[in-house]
Amino acid sequence: MAVTDVPPAIELHRVAVAYDGVPVLADLDLRVEPGETLALLGPSGSGKTTLLFAVAGFLGIAGGEIRIAGRLASDRSTTLAPERRDVAVVFQQYALWPHLNAVETVAYPILRRGVDRARARLEALDLLERMGVSHLAERRPAQLSGGEQQRVGVARALARRAAVILLDEPTAHLDTPLRSALGAELSEQRRRSGAAAVYATHDVSEALAVADRVALLRDGRIVQVGDPRAIYERPVDLWAARLSGPASVVAAELVGDGRVRIAGRNVSLALDGGVRSLPDGTEAALLVRPDWVSLGGELPGAVSAVWFRGPWTDYRLETAAGTVEVREPGPPRAAPGQAVGWTLARAWLLDAGAQAGSPA
Repeated sequence: MAVTDVPPAIELHRVAVAYDGVPVLADLDLRVEPGETLALLGPSGSGKTTLLFAVAGFLGIAGGEIRIAGRLASDRSTTLAPERRDVAVVFQQYALWPHLNAVETVAYPILRRGVDRARARLEALDLLERMGVSHLAERRPAQLSGGEQQRVGVARALARRAAVILLDEPTAHLDTPLRSALGAELSEQRRRSGAAAVYATHDVSEALAVADRVALLRDGRIVQVGDPRAIYERPVDLWAARLSGPASVVAAELVGDGRVRIAGRNVSLALDGGVRSLPDGTEAALLVRPDWVSLGGELPGAVSAVWFRGPWTDYRLETAAGTVEVREPGPPRAAPGQAVGWTLARAWLLDAGAQAGSPA
């Protein structure tokens, strides 16, 4: 028997969306494999919600095409109705029915699957329990806080058992402990169901934690797609670097054999990003993450700020090569105004032929 390839859960080809003639998404290509979680990471206004709504069928597209599980869902002349797409949506603004209580809301998509009313209620209560709001089962949306409404909305989406789950900032209205718990529960539920998920967020730590791959979105275009480690360690430009985590840019000169000259001192470090093809003496801008730096060493600097975070401490150093952020475990061991040395263990060549702070 011939083995056929399984089509992508979602495939976008040159998708364009415009509001009143103003482009919001432009020539956007993206695919999500079955069972994969893709995080859409971008600032407000980058087009994350528009992309989700186009996939869900709430918005028509001005160009290109969208396929779900290989089936054409949208092109310029066709828009498959949302209820005919095997897609569940968790909305940023809850979108709960005001006349239904929490358990009725979650049971509705279960009833639509043909489950009898008693079993649907039990399944809905179980999902509400997993979301930590089963004690609120009989309350309507007006009697729930924003975070409680959001968890009911997540439970409703999971109840549909769709092949694709679209999540628009699903933890935006939750405090930190509930955000972590909900993220873990979403990952577990998605793993059990085998559903693909697209998770829109502006929170980089959330994106890196939940996703198999991350897509960076800027002004309606995909800037970079990769696994979380690649996005963090090998950003395509300074904008991507700063979107994907705290970043410093250090001025350096390449001197060969994995060494650079920083502030007049030769430094050996793990350096990547096309450095082998560049001649000695090339001026470079190096991306440095806070966890790639430590206090102590031959490079001189002065502490300008200290933030104790509990498990770790963040420092800001002023150096001849630029401002450098440092993150170390434990309580502070230097104070503002103190002269210190610092050591750089690794860096990513962000730009060659440019001074720090001015890479493209």
